[in-house]
Amino acid sequence: MTVNESTGVLVCGGGPAGMMLGLLLARAGIEVTVLEKHGDFLRDFRGDTVHPATVRLMDELGLGDGFRALPQSRLGNLALPAPDGSMVTLGDFEALPEPYNYIAMVPQWDLLSFLAKAASEEPGFTLRMNTEATALLRDGEKVTGVRYRTADGRDGRIRAELTIACDGRHSTLRRDAGLVPKEFRVPFDVWWFRLPRPAGEREEPATVTPVARGPEALISLARDDYYQVAYFTAKGSDARLRAEGIERFRERIAHLRPDFADRVGGLASMDDVHVLDVRLNRLDRWYLDGLLLIGDAAHAMSPAGGVGINLAIQDAVAAGTILAGPLRRHAVTLADLAAVQRRRYRPTVIVQNGQRLLQRVMFEKQFAGKRSGPPKSMLFLSRVIPGFRKIPARFVGFGPRPEHAPAFARPERKSP
Repeated sequence: MTVNESTGVLVCGGGPAGMMLGLLLARAGIEVTVLEKHGDFLRDFRGDTVHPATVRLMDELGLGDGFRALPQSRLGNLALPAPDGSMVTLGDFEALPEPYNYIAMVPQWDLLSFLAKAASEEPGFTLRMNTEATALLRDGEKVTGVRYRTADGRDGRIRAELTIACDGRHSTLRRDAGLVPKEFRVPFDVWWFRLPRPAGEREEPATVTPVARGPEALISLARDDYYQVAYFTAKGSDARLRAEGIERFRERIAHLRPDFADRVGGLASMDDVHVLDVRLNRLDRWYLDGLLLIGDAAHAMSPAGGVGINLAIQDAVAAGTILAGPLRRHAVTLADLAAVQRRRYRPTVIVQNGQRLLQRVMFEKQFAGKRSGPPKSMLFLSRVIPGFRKIPARFVGFGPRPEHAPAFARPERKSP
């Protein structure tokens, strides 16, 4: 038996964009339902870098103290290895104005649970876990909601005034809508895995540690009792790496990080290594009548700079700010949806062009084995002109158009 339901706004996907948008719309007094296909937020190998623009947003929403109480470490600069083995600071976040002069390294499951708790305090907010949007509902050309399936196999339909797809880079709703993103070349993929972090190392500062040698690179993020490690090499290498087997993969990691040689045995098989097929793409059009796509569903980002989670949250803030009024009047138009894309499209293009430039000048030569580390011009500017380091810090930390919390979502709220 198919269950038929309705809500005001339906947000599909409980990631950073979906949870932030659900919170904002609920604070605007709008009935909003968020569907999340998993039963919890505890999924490994997701973006954990919360940038200064997002930290500032938490303060504007009155959530700053609670956010800072979450388990986290602070990253004060962005450093990369030079060919001589030294570390060169390319982005100095500590040079930015306080208190937004760092990147917070927060496990994403903690951030999402925190946002869900804050949203649950609003009477119009509903979060439905274990519920996956599987297809769009339509009335002629207008999207009117979604079909869904629960983890226990129950099917249903939810109708809504507006459906917002936040269901990621492999968006089911985007595919069902017939929207195809423009793809840009990416020279690498990423293989994520865990390694033990012995008790004796847990008092050390939790940092992001990059290493690059020839056509390989590695980044490790320290957690409480393990390291979350990302191995980078040329795109399309997954079949070769798996064919070589786990012993050869352990050797690769130990070569890049000799201090990990005593724990690579923690990788029992290549089943412990999870590949991320890195995508960089964007839609030309983010909306149809009754449907809006934001975050990775509208534009997948490269992991370079860790900007994806923050760009998705900026999308959510812009969408909430622009759409709250029309939604309260039950009068959302195509022009309103176009206004959201118009607000966020240029920042997306600028950030993606920055990622593409970084790929050309650094990653492509790195993974082709032609150079190790940043180009000489970048090293020169960073070493000789200290003020240069503020530029990438500002770009990564705040982006080209940082959004602010709307008045209706702040502690002293005003109607949209």
